[in-house]
Amino acid sequence: MTIKDLNHWIMYHEIHKLSRLGFSAAHIARYLVMDARTVGRYLGMSEQEYELYRNGLTHRNKVLSDYEPFVKQKLTEFQDTSTAQIHDWLKEYYPDFPQVSPRTVFNFVMYVRQLYNIPVVKPVREYFPIPELPYGEQAQVDFGEYNMRKTDGSRQRVKFFVMVMARSRMKYIWFQSKPFTAQSVCQAHENAFAFFDGIPNTIVYDQDRTMVVDENIGDIILTKDFKQYADSRSFALHFCRKADPESKGKVENVVQYVKKNFLYNRTYSDLESLNQQALAWLARTANFLPHNYTKKSPESEFAIEKLSLNHYAPIRLNEIKMDTYAVRKTNTISYKSNFYTLPMGTYQGPGTQVEAKENENILELYNLNGILICTHPISLQKGQTISNTNHRRDTSLSLKEMITETSKYFTDEELGLTYIWQIKAKYPRYTRDHLQVMLKTLKQADQATADKSLEFCFKNELYNGHEFEQVFFVQLSQTDSPFNPHNIKLFNNGSQQKAIQSPQTSSMLDYEHIINH
Repeated sequence: MTIKDLNHWIMYHEIHKLSRLGFSAAHIARYLVMDARTVGRYLGMSEQEYELYRNGLTHRNKVLSDYEPFVKQKLTEFQDTSTAQIHDWLKEYYPDFPQVSPRTVFNFVMYVRQLYNIPVVKPVREYFPIPELPYGEQAQVDFGEYNMRKTDGSRQRVKFFVMVMARSRMKYIWFQSKPFTAQSVCQAHENAFAFFDGIPNTIVYDQDRTMVVDENIGDIILTKDFKQYADSRSFALHFCRKADPESKGKVENVVQYVKKNFLYNRTYSDLESLNQQALAWLARTANFLPHNYTKKSPESEFAIEKLSLNHYAPIRLNEIKMDTYAVRKTNTISYKSNFYTLPMGTYQGPGTQVEAKENENILELYNLNGILICTHPISLQKGQTISNTNHRRDTSLSLKEMITETSKYFTDEELGLTYIWQIKAKYPRYTRDHLQVMLKTLKQADQATADKSLEFCFKNELYNGHEFEQVFFVQLSQTDSPFNPHNIKLFNNGSQQKAIQSPQTSSMLDYEHIINH
């Protein structure tokens, strides 16, 4: 038996030994740096079956066997190297590396690790116990979401805000049915301060988009609304570095506590009831029972901490300010990576703007005077155009006014009205659309061409706005431009003297002399 075979037999017996001790296949796989499915397969084999299996592998050639020395070298030198990195190195160092699936490379790398006993070494973060902060010094804030079951079997996703006092572990939670915005985050703070009846010196946050626009080497750029709110309050802000949630582990634990204790298998009825149930849960469980680490009740500890909090006086948050958006030539606005239409005629040239506000997953669009123009359901996709069919129509005029205005472009208004009523009888639901086409055409017409077009369409029963448009341009192309004496610009005296001058001419003899010589 070779050393390789001996290693595999040792691995087989170690797997069965750990299984007899009560360890699961997943735990054994992590411990022995193996695939969980391989562990499960080995556990299902007797010694005789495993021997037959090994004999079959002995005569099996691996596709990547030629690259075994390279993989061994890299894994020995860098034990924490991922399979994806090994795959990229193989393609980099070997231009003729065969095109294989990532799963094939993964299996081969795991085979090399087992063969040469090269375990995965993951970087370990060092932790040290942090002394308890002074009372009233710090609170931590985080957000969570959960998909709750409703009575009819459907699901309702809820978002929640969590604030916990770092010393006493006193907690507050507040639920919403829609994503948090900068404005609702400010309101959540007000609710929490009212609950605690005080404000801590410092609050610790993640770099959430509702509060932070960007970070520039430690300089935090806050959103406009949250900065205005924080400036009006007495607490200091501390934002964790990106991808480092463990810096505020107290509130991270509370988020999981809310999900696994309060929300788990709870039925959603409405938002108001859920927030009332949350306050009752805080009173009887989360803030009442002794904390697992401090072994003290957060409620009793908070009685001490409350004396160190800064004074809280409620403030009235400003009304939600609507952002302005530029209207495009196509009568649309760009809002959160989608386009939303506005009624035709909204665009009044460069600088046209509207105001937008979200209200329960509905986008409301207002003109600058605060008058509602239209509404749209907010799309969760990207790159979509959300439109109302009537937005393609010019609704600035009533249908009756449009009929009257169109007929006035003709010398015989009665004939024009008769023609329009024929269109209305033929297309009752689309009369406005046909009139829009006619008005657009007639605004660039002279009286004679308009009358000829009307006469031709009426005689040939062409009761259609687009057919009228086509006939009009044919008539226009056949009509000579009328003579207008006012377009003639008279010569001045100097120009008249130049007009009677004759140009200098050359003799043909001169050209013959040049060519022949």
